[in-house]
Amino acid sequence: MDDWSESSFEDALVADMHAHDGAVTTGPLKGHPILIMTSKGARSGQSRRALLTWSRDGDDYVVAGTAGGSRKDPAWIHNILREPNVMIETGNRTFPARASVAEPAERTRLWDQHVAALPHFAAYPEQTGRQIPMVRLRPVA
Repeated sequence: MDDWSESSFEDALVADMHAHDGAVTTGPLKGHPILIMTSKGARSGQSRRALLTWSRDGDDYVVAGTAGGSRKDPAWIHNILREPNVMIETGNRTFPARASVAEPAERTRLWDQHVAALPHFAAYPEQTGRQIPMVRLRPVA
């Protein structure tokens, strides 16, 4: 019997990150830049954790709503549209940020920049059959 679950995978990934100053040192995401974003559930109001691969645009973090290649946007997109104030954990820092979904012109630039930094993202549009939302996470002072 397979004991794998998304929750246990995420818990192990977070434990690895906490043990190594935010670096992923094992598993299929080894070496990937991963941040933990905590948003408020759009319907439940409960805290929701998302582990996201990121790139940078100036001081901001940029993440893509790939949902792991799903044909639907990830739930966290709906969460940030309702409540854009989120918490970000990266490295050994946790800080508030404001999330915003990029408008078309900026979205294209951010997508191209994201794919340049993380080439494995290039296949997602064809895989998902949808335009992948790009989200800017701007740290709040």
